[in-house]
Amino acid sequence: MTMRGWRLGVVAVLAAICVSGPERPAVIRTASDLGPLPADRYDFTPQDHQRSQRASALLVRQCMEERGHPDFPLDPRYPSDPFVMTVVSTDYGALDLATARRWGYGWDPEKSRAFRPKGRRMTNAEYADFPACNAETNRRLMRGIDLKRDWLYASTRAIEVDKAVKRDPRLRAAWDVWSRCVAEQGFKRYPDPVAAYTDTAWQRGSDGNTRHTQRERATAAADVTCKRRHHTAELWHAARARKQAVDITRHRDRYAAGLQALQTYRSNITEVLRKLGQRGADAGR
Repeated sequence: MTMRGWRLGVVAVLAAICVSGPERPAVIRTASDLGPLPADRYDFTPQDHQRSQRASALLVRQCMEERGHPDFPLDPRYPSDPFVMTVVSTDYGALDLATARRWGYGWDPEKSRAFRPKGRRMTNAEYADFPACNAETNRRLMRGIDLKRDWLYASTRAIEVDKAVKRDPRLRAAWDVWSRCVAEQGFKRYPDPVAAYTDTAWQRGSDGNTRHTQRERATAAADVTCKRRHHTAELWHAARARKQAVDITRHRDRYAAGLQALQTYRSNITEVLRKLGQRGADAGR
């Protein structure tokens, strides 16, 4: 494609995005700013995660009480603090310019504290029974779901769809434009934004965070600036939407079965919260 043709292609794709999708903010700072994708309805949501964590905590506490451990906390700490891995990123790499300038491809270390348990430490005796109660809890929440056939179908297909997205010629052209833009600002010419985010030069520590060096922060800022200048994230998002829509059409029955499994899981959570939620409202903290 000639440069003129490429530019016309970008305009056409962006026009299609604006016409077909919901109104988006002028500046993309998070993946959610790009709008929904066709496969989103088959996936776990943040609300699902929060509700499942709450239901799991209630079931584990009930199990622990049945095993002779009264007043077991809903959010217990382990007898010795385990290593906690914190991951802060998007499917499109860095997107927020202010964050890139401050933290590069890493994040504020304070974010790690938000993932730490708030309850008391388990005793050694409690810890001995804890794995069995976790397993029992998982079986309860997965009741009525075919794990091998339905539960993991959408996430398994997501891997294959992502491979197809990376082969999309329009996306590869968008990445090439982004790559040249970053290189023109004096930085390495990466093949795509993921390569920039995962560059070993940033020396991630055991928690996954980077060292936030000046070079890293400058590279991340150039990365985000070029994404905004050339609408890289929007074009990437559009490629994902195209490939997901095709895959869902081709495997409609299997996706439908996966969605039914997810709805069953949500129903199981709702039942647990209805039965145990009130009882645990003020306890175990």
